Amino acid sequence: MQKSGMKRRLYLILAGCLSFILFFTVFGERGLLRINDLKRELRQVEEKSAELQTANEKLRQEIALLHGDRSHVERIARKELGLVKPDEVVYRFPSAASR
Repeated sequence: MQKSGMKRRLYLILAGCLSFILFFTVFGERGLLRINDLKRELRQVEEKSAELQTANEKLRQEIALLHGDRSHVERIARKELGLVKPDEVVYRFPSAASR
């Protein structure tokens, strides 16, 4: 009877140890769930980084145009600031939304 009780106790101890290891493998600080969360976060950061790189490239192109293309600067000044040349006349018509 003692051998049977001892085997049973040994199995319980082994099962407890395995349960402990399994718990921390899944739920621990470096467990599978945390790794999955970190991978998802990494994908989000990489996507945001790609978006920012695209935006930066567009801004670099705009800067190059502003430095090298005088007509581009003039177009922006006319569109955004409403500037006109001294001999020009500007006609403004009410928009469809304000009617």
